[in-house]
Amino acid sequence: MVHELLGLRWEDLDVDRGTAAVRRTLQRTSTGGLTTLPTKTRASERRIALPARCCLQSLKHHHEQQQREREAAGTTWQHNGHVFTTPQGRPIDPTNLTRTFTTLLRKAGLRRIRFHDLRHSTATLLLEQGVELVVIKELLGHAHIGVTATVYAHVRLRLQRDAIDILGTALGSPETTVTARSDGDEPPPCNALVR
Repeated sequence: MVHELLGLRWEDLDVDRGTAAVRRTLQRTSTGGLTTLPTKTRASERRIALPARCCLQSLKHHHEQQQREREAAGTTWQHNGHVFTTPQGRPIDPTNLTRTFTTLLRKAGLRRIRFHDLRHSTATLLLEQGVELVVIKELLGHAHIGVTATVYAHVRLRLQRDAIDILGTALGSPETTVTARSDGDEPPPCNALVR
């Protein structure tokens, strides 16, 4: 996720439609330099929807800030088209982003997590809100839905347990119930809640 974020270029964003095309990653090479590479799989290359607030406010503000930095840097600005850069226009090293994120967590009094954990938090929240697994798979760029299902099986199990508890409450509720009639001597299979 860090590498995809830092590999994002302004040309990848469609602010009017509120989408981002994930096409590349920013990686540190064995020689120590930063380079842009294609995503690791075909499924990783995708177009994702962005929250309206992100597109309309944050990105616009960020672009304006970057333009001010470009003017201040003058001829030392290194134009590469990346959305997220240093004040001189250079790509941001993933290690530096991780370090800054850790500092922000500490200042906010939050426990330390990996930047990558934000991806897991997003997927978990989406699952808990009832978003279909196939949509989450596409957002995350997993090649197969089985990967998504396996990674988030613990969330699905918790949601199943919650659903069964709700069903159990509905079936066993002492509220007004209607008992189904039976033609034989057997008791009805269950009571149904009348709402």
